[in-house]
Amino acid sequence: MNNKEHFKFSTGIIAYPVFFVLIIWVVFWFEVRFGYNFSKYGIYPKSFKGLRGVLLSPFIHGDIKHIYHNTVPLFVLSMALFYFYRHIAWRVIFFGILLSGFLTWYIGRPSYHIGASGLIYVLVSFTFFKGVFAKHYRLIALSLMVVFLYGSMIWYTIPIEDGISWEGHLSGLITGLLFAILFRKEIAKPKKYVWEQENYNENDDPFLKHFDEDGNFIEIDTEVEQEQTKVNYIYKEKPKDKK
Repeated sequence: MNNKEHFKFSTGIIAYPVFFVLIIWVVFWFEVRFGYNFSKYGIYPKSFKGLRGVLLSPFIHGDIKHIYHNTVPLFVLSMALFYFYRHIAWRVIFFGILLSGFLTWYIGRPSYHIGASGLIYVLVSFTFFKGVFAKHYRLIALSLMVVFLYGSMIWYTIPIEDGISWEGHLSGLITGLLFAILFRKEIAKPKKYVWEQENYNENDDPFLKHFDEDGNFIEIDTEVEQEQTKVNYIYKEKPKDKK
């Protein structure tokens, strides 16, 4: 697959992240407008009823500060995902929500875990490690940008602050790393030079022909006799009018 097909802009690159962010804001608006509290639909570890939060928790947020802090990184990272990894973007998001949610359910404290931060950590981890593993210069540049913008998020994968689901963050980090290892196909491949290809033959290399087996330079006569092309013009007399 041509690399140009991977780095091709489409309306979905912006439309899908906008739609996803819009959903979480509509859910939050509904809670505030009608006085509901959807926190009970979050992930509650080691509880069968708490499993519903695996799918629902990314759309539920506690307050305006919580949803605001998740909106910008979710939009930016998902947009980068759909642009650089468009062929596997939906799989990363869907299975990322599931796997990180199950891990949170398994290792989490007995409390409701809500918010899209688990998915955000999946995207951060996947984008960083996938760029490093792929060895494509554009994907590596994206990895460095992620480190620059969100590198400090690594500290929130350990219990350093009360009220933050570090279990969800850690689960997202582990999930993203796992996906970076598993999703090897359908991504941009680094450009290979002629001498890196499998069917490469040193004897056919025009540069190496100038050197012998010991590395000594050899002069090669490159003069080519030019063939002269002769063009013959044939002139015909104009026929005379018959009287």
